[in-house]
Amino acid sequence: MRRQKRTCGSSPAGRGNTSACAWVSSARTAPLGNVPNSKTARKQISTRIGLHRPLRRCRARGSEPGVCYQSESQRVKPGRALGVVLAVLVGLAGGCAEAPPPAGALVVAFDSDPQSLDPRFQTDANGARLADLLYVGLTRAGADGQRAPELARTWEMPDRRTFVFHLRSDFRFPDGTAVTATDVRATYEAVRDPALASPKRTALAVLSAVEVPDPTTVVMHLTEPFAPFLDATGLGILPADRARERGEVTTGAGPFQLIAAERGERLVLAPNPRYPDGVPKLHPLIVRIVPDEMVRVLELRRGGVHLVEDAPEPEIGTWLGTIPTLLVRRSPGTSFVYLALNLRDPRLADRRVREAITLALDREGLVRFVLGETARPATGLLAPEHWAYARLRSPRHDPGRARRLLDRAGYRAPRPGAPRFRLVYKTSSQPVRRRLAEAVQTELGAVGIAVDVRVYEWGTLYADVRSGNFELASLAWVGITDPDLYY
Repeated sequence: MRRQKRTCGSSPAGRGNTSACAWVSSARTAPLGNVPNSKTARKQISTRIGLHRPLRRCRARGSEPGVCYQSESQRVKPGRALGVVLAVLVGLAGGCAEAPPPAGALVVAFDSDPQSLDPRFQTDANGARLADLLYVGLTRAGADGQRAPELARTWEMPDRRTFVFHLRSDFRFPDGTAVTATDVRATYEAVRDPALASPKRTALAVLSAVEVPDPTTVVMHLTEPFAPFLDATGLGILPADRARERGEVTTGAGPFQLIAAERGERLVLAPNPRYPDGVPKLHPLIVRIVPDEMVRVLELRRGGVHLVEDAPEPEIGTWLGTIPTLLVRRSPGTSFVYLALNLRDPRLADRRVREAITLALDREGLVRFVLGETARPATGLLAPEHWAYARLRSPRHDPGRARRLLDRAGYRAPRPGAPRFRLVYKTSSQPVRRRLAEAVQTELGAVGIAVDVRVYEWGTLYADVRSGNFELASLAWVGITDPDLYY
């Protein structure tokens, strides 16, 4: 399932071999959010969501057969439920709303703090969004998925292992210093330095040397021909004298500069007065950290924030579209959500079990009943709009074959009605992710795989996944443009 990007406004999990994708959809985040340090306490939001009732099949008028998540008579109508929830939350939030934003400001709501704003260490989605505003790279991602000029006005390859970049001379850091080839070399060499421990070092593994013939020319030599290398040239450039600093460095030559940050509360950005492609008119740009989805929606409704990306629930997005003072825009996304399987688990290492899980999941049903208009089924990592997209047949939904595969793998139910085995499914605390987890839990339960859903704060979830402490996990890749991810 590929999720559509939705923006509402008013006037990598890595490339390792320890996980596999069973189903795919587009969403925000891949991993997103903050990775806790060693002092961060683990916090599990909800211990588990169990299988509450016997599973059954159903056919509703005008729909295809599928697992019944809830009967029509039991289901609260979305509009009515939304009205009740909003009425309650308006009463709760009314006394703690912030003062109206200043004139000329744009206020954006994020669900979590960026992990880092330093281009050497930034890996999460919220950090990437702000990095695009704070820094310039040699190249940037174009609308068609190809690399487009930014600091580098042109480039060529005199041979298969050499890139020559010709730089613009009009980019300036906020203090007026020109961005030169020396800054580019210093930034790339800092990321390549093992002592700095940059998570982006792997992406530059094929880079053997960086030469600076003159202030506006950078020559990069590779150890071997590597077609995806240009995708690594979006790295934000830092001043040469700060590129090897151990602490967080946020000095860039992008359209904005960071002037204040309060963790868990807000970040304040001001225009870079020396930005050559037009100084932004927004002053300031305020990013508020609002973890609760409904509070973000209420703040948008009352004007406390002007922009919210990825409206949380399909019903809420529809409701927002009816408000005259708000504008809801939908566009195809380049990101996807997937179910990660830890192949270190002997059960999941069995290909028959992984195939059974794939066959048990009804992607069309998950999109239709859980994600609504905010997603579409995916057949791989790339969106249909991508130049390298391959039209493949979507895996079919066949729970009968899934049961037979599990039988052949030796996982038979010990007695009628008992599960074949039990898996733990870890997910974030976003309501839509919890709903998706419950639907997956139900569908896997229908073929005899019991699933315990455990909901965590993003930082804890991400830390568990990175350390291999999971069986199933809901994750996302954000902004996929490089088909080399397949390899």
